[in-house]
Amino acid sequence: MGSSMSGRPKSEDARGVRPRGVTAITLLAIAGLHVAWGLGSSFPFRSRQELADSVVGTDDVPPAVACMAVAALLVLAAALVTGSLPLPVRLRSVALRVVVAVLTTRGVAGALGRTSSLSPGSVSPTFVRLDKRLYAPLCLWLAAGVRRSI
Repeated sequence: MGSSMSGRPKSEDARGVRPRGVTAITLLAIAGLHVAWGLGSSFPFRSRQELADSVVGTDDVPPAVACMAVAALLVLAAALVTGSLPLPVRLRSVALRVVVAVLTTRGVAGALGRTSSLSPGSVSPTFVRLDKRLYAPLCLWLAAGVRRSI
């Protein structure tokens, strides 16, 4: 097995860097959606009501400040994944473990159809269906991607 310029085997670079990049890009894309929603967009849905029903499971989209807070946390998670924040190794590791725990909890709750226990009121049939098919698996995939960056 050959070595890269960093001294790590090429296979380690391929397994470590690419998943971190894909995970970080995905987290940033989701953050971008939350910013757009906080600014009033309904993308990719036709209306804010359809957005609320599909993404939140309620009749109303959360306030802009809540959307921006989620976006900020997702950007922070992406920065942790890439190691672009100047943090001590131990602190970064703990922070990444928290991100993994949050995403895993959200993913498992969604897969079990129990997201409403974490986010009361998230009970619309559209949301529950999308949660089981899309959001929960995405959260679990992201948790695995974040875990690989520890």
